Amino acid sequence: MNKTTSKTTYYYNLPEQLIAQTPAEPRDSSRLLVYDRNSKNIDHKHFYNIVDELNSGDVLVINNTRVLPARLYGKKETGGKIEILLLKKLKLNEWEILLKPAKRVKTHTKVLFSDKLVGIVKEKLENGNIIMSFEVDGIFEAVINEIGIMPLPHYIKEELKENERYQTVYSKELGSSAAPTAGLHFTPELIEKIKAKGIELVEVTLNVGLGTFRPVSEDDILKHEMHSEYYEITKESAKIINTAKTEGRRIIAVGTTSVRVLESASTGKGQIEASSGDTNIFIYPGYEFKIVDSLITNFHLPESTLIMLVSAMCGIDETMNTYNLAVKERYRFFSFGDAMLIK
Repeated sequence: MNKTTSKTTYYYNLPEQLIAQTPAEPRDSSRLLVYDRNSKNIDHKHFYNIVDELNSGDVLVINNTRVLPARLYGKKETGGKIEILLLKKLKLNEWEILLKPAKRVKTHTKVLFSDKLVGIVKEKLENGNIIMSFEVDGIFEAVINEIGIMPLPHYIKEELKENERYQTVYSKELGSSAAPTAGLHFTPELIEKIKAKGIELVEVTLNVGLGTFRPVSEDDILKHEMHSEYYEITKESAKIINTAKTEGRRIIAVGTTSVRVLESASTGKGQIEASSGDTNIFIYPGYEFKIVDSLITNFHLPESTLIMLVSAMCGIDETMNTYNLAVKERYRFFSFGDAMLIK
């Protein structure tokens, strides 16, 4: 095990008060740390300055996934209280879920969530998750929207006043358990300014799972079992990206989720193909980016796969130095925190 593959390499000390509990108002007023990989220069700006950092001809790739209000509360027929979290849709009305308290629930147990929704435990998996099928009166997603609660990450203790603040303004494809948080900084007005400058916006989809927050538990990161997430890239989106790559124009990913889509769909020759499926791509230092030239992202958890992805793009020492500077400069961290542009 060397520096690159040692989990502790990616640790930094973060005071708890720097973990953002509420989103910035307005969205684009959050701070923006701009890191130039060539000059190693760092600038401190605000997110609405992102327009000045983009060039005509750039392609901005956004993840259009929409977060399900995936936390549900119900009762067993015996009256015991149950809490579940929808993780991954397996087929129509069948999901992989987290369930509490899992030890007291047997297969075939029925859970009543509302007069429109009943869940049945089908299988208990080795990883502790559960397969649950649902009997629903109506459309599943519509019922979930009525009774579900937005699944904020464990480090956010404040109650969310408005569910839409944990959605990007361009979200449309329902299916995520967590938001692609780099996109939370955009406003409709900012997007219009970006388009007016001659920058193309291209949509891809990756349904963000809670595995994105799962810490790396193995000391050797190569032993980490990477979570898988469903992604989709259309022929239209692939064509725009391929044309831009051929013409030498920048592909700027909004968020690590967009990076995962683009690099998963790569043919390895600076081109991508329209595709869909599950990806468990693990990007860490030593990885050669095939599609992504630049990244807009938030500040990630210590020792997480996401800070490893950033380190693959910037270099380990440069990433950790930048994060320590962000702590010193009192940036806000994680899902509702500030942003970073890696040029």
